[in-house]
Amino acid sequence: MQAIASWRTAAALLLAPIAAFAQEPPQPLGDPLPDAIPKGDIVVAAVPFVRAPNTTDPAKPVGTNDAYARIQYLMPVPDGSGRLVFNDLRGFLYVTDASGREPAVYLDISDQDVGFYNAQYPNETGLLGFAFHPQFAHEGKPGYGKLYTAFTAVPAGFGSNIEDAALKQLMFYVSGQDQEDVIREWTVADPAANVFDGTSREVFRNAQFAATHNIGTIAFNPYASEDSSDFALLYASIGDGGSANDPQDNGQDLATPLGAILRIDPLGGGEDRAYGIPADNPFVDRAGAAPETWAYGIRHAQHFSWDKDGRMFINDIGQDQVEEVNLGVPGGNYGWRLREGTFATAFGVGSAEIGSVFPLPPTDEELFVYPVAQYDHDEGYAIGSGFVYRGDGIPALEGRYVFADITRGRIFTIATDALQPGHPAPIEELRLTFDGEERALIDVAGFGNTYHGGLRTDLRLGHDAAGELYLLTKADGWIRKLVAMPGS
Repeated sequence: MQAIASWRTAAALLLAPIAAFAQEPPQPLGDPLPDAIPKGDIVVAAVPFVRAPNTTDPAKPVGTNDAYARIQYLMPVPDGSGRLVFNDLRGFLYVTDASGREPAVYLDISDQDVGFYNAQYPNETGLLGFAFHPQFAHEGKPGYGKLYTAFTAVPAGFGSNIEDAALKQLMFYVSGQDQEDVIREWTVADPAANVFDGTSREVFRNAQFAATHNIGTIAFNPYASEDSSDFALLYASIGDGGSANDPQDNGQDLATPLGAILRIDPLGGGEDRAYGIPADNPFVDRAGAAPETWAYGIRHAQHFSWDKDGRMFINDIGQDQVEEVNLGVPGGNYGWRLREGTFATAFGVGSAEIGSVFPLPPTDEELFVYPVAQYDHDEGYAIGSGFVYRGDGIPALEGRYVFADITRGRIFTIATDALQPGHPAPIEELRLTFDGEERALIDVAGFGNTYHGGLRTDLRLGHDAAGELYLLTKADGWIRKLVAMPGS
């Protein structure tokens, strides 16, 4: 008996530290990604292409920055004409061409009586995305002459003239909404014209409770052939609805389109919807789930794009710590607000230290999709656009994913041949020259930052029909083309 008692005492002493460890609260990571991103060997020149017209905001609430033009995306018109279109959040679509012709207004949706509203928070609201139907130039096809825009609007029934602050506040309390995300279809009379003339209809509308983390990219998969189940289906990214730390937990709620990538058939509507639901959407048969949802658990994926092999790349803006590059997975849960990058958030481990990140628990209760690349806020504050480079002008970039930090104006690249979710690829910084001198973009096109102090660039990337890349900076309104250095 004495031997048994001695064994139990020894076992208790051995297990005590394990039990104590199990009960200790998780500790936040002070620097989740301590290694700095190095500058790579690839050097490119950023050359002036066109400058957007100077525009102004309808109001200037606290925090509004002094952008010269809120240019966001630049894309080719899919008709072989060489025309390029870019948007300004303040309501304008402009048309130029591959030669850098002076931009002209193609469409001003603020003048179209569609409820357009960007006065609540001009930095992040307005005309946020656009997409040409892949059959835009194909006469006789269902998508002939059709263009789609994504923008913020006043809640339906409140009218368009709502810039008065008191009326806006009243609207918020009455409706419980701050604004709505809208996708609208425009049908042009002549697809070859450089000024819009035609009709429009509303396709999609969804309410938000705050003025941030709105709808972002809308796009058709450019590599989907006509016999593909993905052909002519419109994808849209919508943030978690705004504010900090997803207070309504929309990211993990399949019942709402917020915090998700949506996939719809814009021409397949019926009696109950202005659009169709693809039969192969992952949650189409799940009770209580929004059938438009293609992927969820996303905080604010302002941008996504495809490579020619069909892979979708999704850039999700982080909260306080980590910026993500993800691969698109139908039905995938990207973890927000329980995960940020390859880390747990305070909500994911039951900690009160909101804003911190923690090591992942030993096992995931949910099957999360983790990033293929990530960086922390030592390197930048908000991930923006990204494309796999498939142009001919810069051979050193061929096949690399090129993406930008919105705030600091840094451009990063990763190799794409062996990407694996949860095993982040090493990132290199692309080096830029201006007039032959290597410089940081923020020193060339920086302006006052109303979020963090100091300077910011508000950088986005665009591309032309040949796959060449462009830098769009709100600070100075310039669009610059990336080209190979002479002799490289």
